[in-house]
Amino acid sequence: MEQNVFEQMAKRYDTEERIKLANIISTEVKPEIQDSQSKSLIDYSSGTGLVSLELADYVESILLVDSSKQMLEVAAAKIAKKGIKAYILLLSMVLLHIPDTKQILQEIYNTLTPGGKLILFDFNKNDNIHHQTVHNGFSHEELEQLLSEIGFTSINVKTFYHGKGIFMKQDASMFISSSIKCRG
Repeated sequence: MEQNVFEQMAKRYDTEERIKLANIISTEVKPEIQDSQSKSLIDYSSGTGLVSLELADYVESILLVDSSKQMLEVAAAKIAKKGIKAYILLLSMVLLHIPDTKQILQEIYNTLTPGGKLILFDFNKNDNIHHQTVHNGFSHEELEQLLSEIGFTSINVKTFYHGKGIFMKQDASMFISSSIKCRG
């Protein structure tokens, strides 16, 4: 299967020219979103968040949506670097596709405000799945240990769904995990 072109260019997407254009666009948008501190903004097809992350101080929340997981990984790193904080962060079927699970969970931890909540949805570990670029799911114990090592507390992981052929054409089950970033 051919990889999405945006997946291939995610790491090098933020060129000087694109950053300059994004700044021009975000400057133009700012007057349009004045007095929106209690509103949310959805950046559909956000890429790495070049435009929308510049608007973070103008709205209550921003949702970045993009079909490219690598674009969103770059956006998550930029959010951490800029110090933008979130109170609730939801990851649905994303960890499966990220090679360094601990690194992304650490970046998410750094993004959350103290007392903030991480909610994860993904597949339980499935030994019938073998793929070179996708995890075969996660065991509750290993995930709880990893979240705890990073600093999350009040960790709860439970299976909530079983389905036929839902994970790479294999029968599988899914879990929901919620955890809290330490307050201090």
